[in-house]
Amino acid sequence: MKKETIFLRITIYVMALVMAAFCIIVIPHYLIGSNNLMPDLPIFTILLGLGLYLSAVLFFSILWQALKLLSLIDHEKAFSNVSVQALKHIKIFAYSICAIYILELPIFFTFADRDDAPGVILVCAVFAGAPLVIAIFASVLEKLLQNAIKIKSENDLTI
Repeated sequence: MKKETIFLRITIYVMALVMAAFCIIVIPHYLIGSNNLMPDLPIFTILLGLGLYLSAVLFFSILWQALKLLSLIDHEKAFSNVSVQALKHIKIFAYSICAIYILELPIFFTFADRDDAPGVILVCAVFAGAPLVIAIFASVLEKLLQNAIKIKSENDLTI
């Protein structure tokens, strides 16, 4: 492990711990509140829980792919097809998280309407927007990396 990537690795591990704590503490509390607020719509609570935990699994997958990218950087294999694949996975997972929160927007709206808390919809929009930004950024990096690999292979052939 090189010292240039240690801070990024520590950041990824901290993000994983925060998300694990969020899954253990916050999500069950939120689902209990949802069930208490909407006892006549238990399917909403089930769908909400499935969406939140599925997005958490996708988030952990993104972190895993980021660690894979850092490992490739450490081994000086950043300009390879494996790193393009890792960026592609990050892009797909981030778009999936965005889609999950967009699909759950009606549930968040119903929850906010019954709880008289319009800020919940804003939180859902942020939860949908952040992965969208990450997905677009990963898409741009993927294109740049593909072009760099192409230029590198052309240079290798000319020398």
